[in-house]
Amino acid sequence: MRRRALLTLACAALAATCGGSGGGSTTPTNPDNPNRIVISTTGVLTPSEITVSAGSRVLFVNNHSKSHQIASDPHPEHTDCPEINQVGVLAPGEQRETGNLVTVRTCGLHDHNDPDNAALHGRIIVKP
Repeated sequence: MRRRALLTLACAALAATCGGSGGGSTTPTNPDNPNRIVISTTGVLTPSEITVSAGSRVLFVNNHSKSHQIASDPHPEHTDCPEINQVGVLAPGEQRETGNLVTVRTCGLHDHNDPDNAALHGRIIVKP
């Protein structure tokens, strides 16, 4: 009985440490990615529009003092470019990449938690 209790406790501890902070992505992040959009210290996307080749990823960097949840348009469905949704919630100082943007198209994006803030609207243009 004691062995079962210890095993249960060990499993619970392991699950807690591997569970992450919620909303994060399992997509590996390349901090040297030249395709990047930064949320500035003033809470503005810079640049607000970027053009990338099909198959690329875009790195989002949050230099603002607040968390931001990067999501594809339209709000609240986020269905136009689901690869953007892999960025998820970025705490201050965090960075994360989109999934591979393989479909040639223009992807609108916004902060899900502040969808009416035009300073946090952007576009990723995926070219062939």
